[in-house]
Parts: sequence; C-alpha cells; structure tokens
Amino acid sequence: MGVEGSIGMATSRVTEYFPCPVEQVWRTVTDLSHTAWRSDLARVDILDAIHFVEHTKSGYATHFTVTACEPPLRWAFTMENGNMSGSWEGFFQAAEGGTRLHCTETVNAKRWWMRPFVPGYLKRQQKLYLDDLRKELLK
Repeated sequence: MGVEGSIGMATSRVTEYFPCPVEQVWRTVTDLSHTAWRSDLARVDILDAIHFVEHTKSGYATHFTVTACEPPLRWAFTMENGNMSGSWEGFFQAAEGGTRLHCTETVNAKRWWMRPFVPGYLKRQQKLYLDDLRKELLK
C-alpha cells in the first residue's frame, strides 16, 4: 500500500485480491443502497444518478460525484467535504478465479495544518474500507 504526496496532497494506490467473481465485487462496491457493511458509515443519501452523500457515524458528510461508471470494470468519483477534496478510481479485473481491485485515491487537505496528517489518514481509510469489503464478500 503506497502513499505518496506533495504539499497538502496524498495519493494512495492499492491492489487487493478477492476470491469472488468480478460481478460480485462490483455489485458490493457500487450498490449505494446497501452500505451496512461499511463500519465507518451511518448512512448514504443517493441524490440522483451521479451524486451521493456519505454520512460517517460521527455525523460528518462527504459529497460525491460519479465521474465514470463502466460495469463491471471501472468506477470513479470526486469527493469533497469541509476538510478535503479528492478523487477515487477503482478498476475491477478478473484474475485467478477471483477479482483484483486496483484503487487509486487522491486527497487534498483544505487547511494547511492538516497537510502532515493526510497520508496517514488516507492509508487508514483505505485499509478500513478494504478490510470491511473483504468481510462482506467472504461472509
């Protein structure tokens, strides 16, 4: 799991293998009406076909805009809240009887004093997401 960055910005690239068909991984990741498996979320509000809002359990909202949706190969979006803006892109690849998910996430801190914490935050968030996804897919 590599995290690289410049001042205030961090990019994380992660590849995870799941022993499940690519369609199942795609469905789980992109189905915004079923997000109970996400341990960090209270709920997701679907605004329209390309806009949604995630609400953390602590009540913090992040707004998302889908920028690419190519089932079951690629899903991408931009995201923004009071502390950061950024983007996420996932490539879903059938591999060895399962799926390889390639994720690239970039986050920009909006406040200068948050910048040193961005790489660590990004790494923790991606690990939590992928751990939750693995538990959901393998249950």
